[in-house]
This record gives sequence, C-alpha cells and structure tokens, in this order.
Amino acid sequence: MSGAGVFGSPADTSVSGPNTPTYKEQEIRTNLKCCSRRVAVETDILRMMSASKFIKCVTVGDGAVGKTCMLICYTSNKFPTDYIPTVFDNFSANVAVDGSIVNLGLWDTAGQEDYSRLRPLSYRGADIFVLAFSLISRASYENVLKKWMPELRRFAPNVPVVLVGTKLDLREDRGYLADHMGSNIITTAQGEELRKQIGAAAYIECSSKTQQNVKAVFDTAIKVVIQPPRRKEIARKKRHRSTGCSIVRGIVCGGCAA
Repeated sequence: MSGAGVFGSPADTSVSGPNTPTYKEQEIRTNLKCCSRRVAVETDILRMMSASKFIKCVTVGDGAVGKTCMLICYTSNKFPTDYIPTVFDNFSANVAVDGSIVNLGLWDTAGQEDYSRLRPLSYRGADIFVLAFSLISRASYENVLKKWMPELRRFAPNVPVVLVGTKLDLREDRGYLADHMGSNIITTAQGEELRKQIGAAAYIECSSKTQQNVKAVFDTAIKVVIQPPRRKEIARKKRHRSTGCSIVRGIVCGGCAA
C-alpha cells in the first residue's frame, strides 16, 4: 500500500442528550445539509480524480471498538495510543490488487448515538461497509444485529458488509483476561455465526495494536467489491433467506476466520 493521505479532521464531540438540545446539537443540526453536500462532493471528486477504480469503504460500529485505530494502523502503520471519538473523517489509500491499482476511499464514522442523524450522510455512494465490533465487548457484538444492520439496510440496502472483530490481541491476552474476569469475550465461532445471521460477505478478526489481519480486512473489502458473488450464488442466498435460512459462504483469509 502506498500514497496514503488524509482528508478532513474530527469535529468537536461535546454533544448532550437528545431531550435537551444544546447549542452544539443545534449547530450540528443546522449544518446537516451543508455536511451532506460536503460528503457528496468529496465522494464525487475522489471518483473523478482517480484514474484507477475508486472504492468507497465506510467503517461503522459502536464507539470505542477500534474503528479509527484500525484505519490509522492501515494507512500509516502506526497504532494511536489516545482515544479521540470520531465524528467524521476521511482517509485515502492506493492499493495494489491483482496487478492493478485501486484507490480506496476510507470513511470513518462516529458510533455514538448523538450522531445517529449525521452518520448516515457518509453512506452515500458506499461500495462496501466494514462493520466492526470488539471481541471483548458483548454489547458491541449484540448491537450489530440490534442497531447497525437495521441502520445499514435502511440507508444502504444493497451494499455488501464485511464483519470485523477487533482487539484480537486482548482476547488472547491471559493477563488482560485475568484482570477482567467478568469479561464476556466473543469466540471465533460466535463471530462466524453472526456473519451468517447478517449475511456478511466475510468475517475477519484483527488487532490494530499488533497489526494482525488489519491488511486482510481491507484486502477482503476490496475483493468483495471487485469480485462480487456470481449471480447463481446470489440467487441461492436469496432462496435460503426466503425460507428462513441464513447460510452464507464466507471468504477465508490466512490466519483469520472469514
């Protein structure tokens, strides 16, 4: 991967609850239309500027599951130590895939409920979603079905999803597990079962801290877009869904469950 660049910057995240609108909330709501235009323009500009194929990849998932860390690790090979909640941020990277260059546009989104109206603006023109949950957070795992899939299917019903379990290093850290005896970790089998339930194209477990499988996440996302399932396979999946089944074949990546 080469030519990584960064567009935009995180905005102020000091927003209170929805029942009592604060000045910051009012400001965000006032600027929704302006932000929507910005997202549309940035997406269109990146598509036009790219001499190679442009793919828009949007990361979603609960706050603090490691979406931003994963993106920073992928684009700069650095692991950020400070947690800064994201509101909206863009990254861009040129990636070599099967001998050709793909311009991968990466959209980082905020998982906090305060930005539930702002977040879908980034979904416009998405080619693929990377839906992340933490392997050491049962709540983030459950929210994939409760919150994220309903939102994605509402605003982008036909866009494929790659499911990602983050913080793999902590799930395998005996010291961490000993210090957090109450932690209800997510197993690989549970992640794979969730993939089947939501019909995701692949499931991958990764660690931004050790960089394990981080590249595999986005390589898989690219391949899902440029090598979509055959029409017969899509028809087979639809038939299974119509009969109440959700059996989906995954993509297998070296060293990860996909």
